[in-house]
Amino acid sequence: MSAKTKPPTRLYARIRVADEVPVTTITLFNPERRNAIGPQMVNELLYAIADAHADDDVRAIVITGDGKAFCAGGDFAQMTGGASEGPALPPKGDYADLLLAMARTEKPIVARVNGPAMGGGLGIVAASTFAVAERGAILGTPEINVGLFPMMIMAVLARIVPRRKLLEMMLFGQKLTADQALAAGLLNEVVAPEELDAAVEKITGEIVKKSPSTVALGLRAFAAQDDMDLEEALPMLRDRLAECLATDDAREGLMAFLEKRPPVWKGK
Repeated sequence: MSAKTKPPTRLYARIRVADEVPVTTITLFNPERRNAIGPQMVNELLYAIADAHADDDVRAIVITGDGKAFCAGGDFAQMTGGASEGPALPPKGDYADLLLAMARTEKPIVARVNGPAMGGGLGIVAASTFAVAERGAILGTPEINVGLFPMMIMAVLARIVPRRKLLEMMLFGQKLTADQALAAGLLNEVVAPEELDAAVEKITGEIVKKSPSTVALGLRAFAAQDDMDLEEALPMLRDRLAECLATDDAREGLMAFLEKRPPVWKGK
């Protein structure tokens, strides 16, 4: 990618970003509160995800937590008006904008769940394209126990968790083991802690093998059809297939198949 279009280096207070292309790793960083998420962390995540999308060298995004927690939920100190800490970037959006950006991502996002993922943290897991957790991780919706309700994360949870199970989780304030979360559809895989990095690398490794333009087209179409009736979705997907067939990568992929050789993707 040319220097003119490379995303700028940013100063973050509540996340850490490792730009080791082709995978950008974003680490939630609020150690005093087990990586609880507040407005500042949300804003920084929006910048980091947008920057990863703007960088052609980035093929996948990993989100994880610092230390032994993924994200303990909402940072109530900031949510109730506490001041931001460290450098503050201009406002880019709120938590709803973050979930929407993740749901509409054109580069796969992998949640590396290294510990508890509660409330708003669980929303990040649910909004990710893939999610892998270590066996000791706990995932839950405890908001009702403090007089709140998981309003915004309900939207992303409802897309992957069966209706009755989701109502049980939210109304009982349930905390699920990693294996229970796997059974509920929240996770792709549960592994031993020492196998977590390898499991994430296996997913990102598969992504990197694929055409970036096809991955982007596919994720864009997947997000678009999510909110459509079948009668609307099928014509739209027919058009997206034609768009996909017209790409250089589709032509290269079909030619490589016929010639029995690995494809060389151009991302066009």
